Amino acid sequence: MNAPDNLFPFDSLIRDHADKLEAQVIAWRRHLHANPELGNREFETAKMVAAHLRKLGMEVQEKVAHTGVVGVLKGCKPGPCVALRADMDGLPVTEETDVPFKSQARAMWNGSEAGVMHACGHDTHVAILMGVAEILAGMREQLAGTVKFIFQPAEEMPPIGEEGGAKMMIAEGCMQNPTVDAIFGLHITSKQHANVIGYRSGPIMASADQFRIFIRGNQTHGAQPWSGVDPIVVGSQIVLGLQTIVSRKMNLTEEPSVVTVGSFNGGNRSNIIPDEVKMEGTIRAFDERHRTDIHAFVEKITTLIAESGGAKAHVHIAHGYPVTSNDESLTAWSVPVLKRVAGDDAVGVCPKTCGAEDFSYYQQAVPGFFFFIGCTPKDQDCKSAPSNHSPRFYVDERGLKVGVKALATLAADWLQAHAQTSA
Repeated sequence: MNAPDNLFPFDSLIRDHADKLEAQVIAWRRHLHANPELGNREFETAKMVAAHLRKLGMEVQEKVAHTGVVGVLKGCKPGPCVALRADMDGLPVTEETDVPFKSQARAMWNGSEAGVMHACGHDTHVAILMGVAEILAGMREQLAGTVKFIFQPAEEMPPIGEEGGAKMMIAEGCMQNPTVDAIFGLHITSKQHANVIGYRSGPIMASADQFRIFIRGNQTHGAQPWSGVDPIVVGSQIVLGLQTIVSRKMNLTEEPSVVTVGSFNGGNRSNIIPDEVKMEGTIRAFDERHRTDIHAFVEKITTLIAESGGAKAHVHIAHGYPVTSNDESLTAWSVPVLKRVAGDDAVGVCPKTCGAEDFSYYQQAVPGFFFFIGCTPKDQDCKSAPSNHSPRFYVDERGLKVGVKALATLAADWLQAHAQTSA
């Protein structure tokens, strides 16, 4: 669908500039891909971003949440403030793709040396937003308000013992001076073909919490279990009991959820019943109320089953990222913009994903819209394509330009629409 340019005066300007910038955006992406950095260690990436934003005449703040960069572009007309966010960190993954710009980087991660790769596409997010910054900086005279460019570290979690990511960016003021009124973000995904945009109103990505359970029994000889308390049997009953939370306690007609025990450790000999068993698992939810309820059920079920078997249990739940939930009115406003950019047939509702994103913290502060852009070549089945976080994750770079056009158009149109509303 191509609407007349007189109805949407920014479209042709953004489209033409994105066409001219495509090769540069791809070059930026390849440089970043060949030189990935882990969370809170994105030093060279941050320098590259900050230099680019300064060259465009923006106010730039560095070292936000360790290595974050925030650029402020003030339009020549009065209006509100919109933010655009890109995450910068790579993953401790050794790359296995066969591309000329394959990462050879290695670094220390939580005490161990590991290969480093942009296995989730954050290199594309940075390159896309750098392109958007150049386009919108060239439209300064037409912009009615302010655009804030947030280049964020540590979306994939900071190293153990450190803080970081969106939560720390917000705490250090990235959403203030000027105050952000709405925020947009995107993510590359192998689940869609290149140039295809997926969105969803309301919950789109799950919360992610980790739990650890310690069960204390009473060690004894395996030939006489009645002489002690067997934490392995009690722990096994707890694993089964936890499966009833989703199947019997949660209203699945509202939102899905997941409780998974991924680690179960206890004992070291076949004829010794140990003193203790340790379990670890993950909790995923698409509703913050469900999330709270699941936490309470994990605690209650674990404690009561342990007591019934004569054991003692301690439950520790570490809160991870909240539910990534798109503001309904902002989503409704955004979809027609995306369809103008990519075409009606290339924009559609995507399934929810149980992966998590710390973009959710921005959405707790202001209305936010987060969407996906496909990166799988059109001649490949998305179901068989290596997923994000795979060492074989591959990006069809022909999809980058639609990301540039989408974010630039969303920002410019949103400022124009809301400047007129507030006038």
